[in-house]
Amino acid sequence: MHPTRHATLAALIAVMAAPPVMASPGHGETDVTFTRGNRNTDVAPAFDAQFRAQLIEGSASTSAALLAGGLVHPWGIDQLPDGSFLVTERPGRLRHVIMDGTVHAPIGGLPEIYNEAPSTGWATQAGLLDVKAGPDFAEDRMVYFTYSKPMGDGMSATAAARGVLSDDMTELTGVEDIWVQSPPSDAAMHYGSRLVFPGDGTVFITTGEHFTEEYRDYAQDLNRTYGKVIRVNLDGSIPEDNPFVGREGDDAIWSLGHRNIQGADLAPDGSLFVLEHGPAGGDEINKPAPGLNYGWPLVSYGEQYSGDLVGTGQASMVGMEQPLYFWDPVIAPGGATFVTGEMFPEWEGDLMIGSLYPGGLVRIVFGEDGYVVEEERLLRNQGRVRDVDVLADGSIVFLTDFENGSIIHVTAPD
Repeated sequence: MHPTRHATLAALIAVMAAPPVMASPGHGETDVTFTRGNRNTDVAPAFDAQFRAQLIEGSASTSAALLAGGLVHPWGIDQLPDGSFLVTERPGRLRHVIMDGTVHAPIGGLPEIYNEAPSTGWATQAGLLDVKAGPDFAEDRMVYFTYSKPMGDGMSATAAARGVLSDDMTELTGVEDIWVQSPPSDAAMHYGSRLVFPGDGTVFITTGEHFTEEYRDYAQDLNRTYGKVIRVNLDGSIPEDNPFVGREGDDAIWSLGHRNIQGADLAPDGSLFVLEHGPAGGDEINKPAPGLNYGWPLVSYGEQYSGDLVGTGQASMVGMEQPLYFWDPVIAPGGATFVTGEMFPEWEGDLMIGSLYPGGLVRIVFGEDGYVVEEERLLRNQGRVRDVDVLADGSIVFLTDFENGSIIHVTAPD
């Protein structure tokens, strides 16, 4: 392995093993010492705004405080109408957490969840993943979640399910899968996966392509749901206006050619944005549109971890969409959310992204033309951020992904 890549991988492993940094008021300051490292490739961006927007130190003052700790690799968080939270722990537990920091016993009723480490030696990626209160939760108490579903003989697949949460927050009933990735895989890596409700009675489900050379080509296969954005109705049926209905391909597919989407949210104008892990260099922001192809593994702005080329080493190809923005070196994006509300008016409409490496939060500012114009790095001392969400009052919570993980609450100082 190339010495620089070897050092980067060693640093990544060290960060993954590090304990969480407890937050206290005053830790919300921008790290103005941050500089971007050397690129992995020298592939030129397709347009100026696609890469390395101006790094800024924003004007917003923040205070970050520990809301709850003791969570084991928390992965997804969502606020309920009463202000409390549902939080997933990757080993397979769903928790109810209230604002005073109380973490209740695991919620019952979940299906069997696959939580094995990949045979490649990488850290465990399988488990209980995203969670969202359904769009009609106040009426039907329906909760949606994604997870790694065991499929027998060491095989697994990304799945999305739903169930009704009891009034006392202790149990899910009537749990059913609404979508299961096909075919199952023996590579326990790159599951995705986020849930987004666009408000039209459907749900977007993001997936990964299970990483290996054998499987990554499935991201281009319309008969396999690896490396895709999926769109189904809330009960799992297929929307009639999905792009491949009546054409070749799986009817649930919305877009293809993705690597491993771990961040997704709706912009203020209702358009879907996704964040996907690239290889060494080449993490991307994309705006998936129905039926379009986003290139993986044929094109990329990054390279394989071995130093080998991705595809032909090109970043563009006829019929492949360009990312709106990319990073090299990477930020390893976790969850993402568009900022709204009164708490941080300076950030209204900005995209806040959790970074697993080098860690903290990444704030993306868009210009009037929809392209990225500025980037800010925040709270890097918090390490691996797996998910981030904006609360009803405009404050922000994020999850630190450690064996002793935390919920951190970011507010504006009094």
